[in-house]
Amino acid sequence: MIRKPTVAGYFYPRDPIRLRGMIEQFLPPKAKRIKALGALCPHAGYTYSGPVAGATYSHIHIPERVILIGPNHTGLGAKASIMAQGSWLTPLGEVEIDASLASKILENSQSLKEDTQAHLAEHSLEVQIPFLQYFRPQVKIVPIVIMGISYDTAQEVGEAIGKAIASQEALVIASSDMTHYEPQDVAAEKDQKALEAILNLDPKGLYERVMANNISMCGVIPTIATLTACIHLGCQKAQLIRYMTSGDTTGDYSQVVGYAGVIIY
Repeated sequence: MIRKPTVAGYFYPRDPIRLRGMIEQFLPPKAKRIKALGALCPHAGYTYSGPVAGATYSHIHIPERVILIGPNHTGLGAKASIMAQGSWLTPLGEVEIDASLASKILENSQSLKEDTQAHLAEHSLEVQIPFLQYFRPQVKIVPIVIMGISYDTAQEVGEAIGKAIASQEALVIASSDMTHYEPQDVAAEKDQKALEAILNLDPKGLYERVMANNISMCGVIPTIATLTACIHLGCQKAQLIRYMTSGDTTGDYSQVVGYAGVIIY
């Protein structure tokens, strides 16, 4: 099956020339790319979160295989859903799902279910793919979306991913925005607490801080899974590439959404 884009023309341009040009506007000059194990990237419309996503992807050597883990905003499909076959279409072309890698992840996990319904209208992974295509046109993906699962289940998913890619080069990307619709100073303070745990490679600490401080980070569970996978692979450091809020685009700081880009290596 070919999964067709649902937010092209809304979150990002439908025209491939305009889309490529928009991505290029977000890329900082002279960014040094490294071989990362994982990353955190936002998933709002490019006008708002594109500068953070562009800066983050500019610092990563994109390998042939990328596992994308995002939150399920639609409520459709399985709670922990992996699309294991087919391809995804964007204005920049078609991206194949790595069926072999998806199968390995499924074999290692009791929680993930093969499912397409959860992916059909979900934007959190779709917005990542044009950035991946820009840097590696022949990239292959494994799409995973998650909703309503526990910390322990997130860890189980992360361990399954880590085991599946232990012998090959791959990148794990958590798709998440940070605090939603709070004043700038409140959002920045809450996001700093969450980011401190991420930068300390502390998935349990991230979960506890998000719960204790009521941080509306929509992709906290995907981020826990990503951190767990990277820890399994022996990561040593996480680096904040850029943080901003929607207020930096609109000029309205009364109700903002936070965006962070982090690389893990």
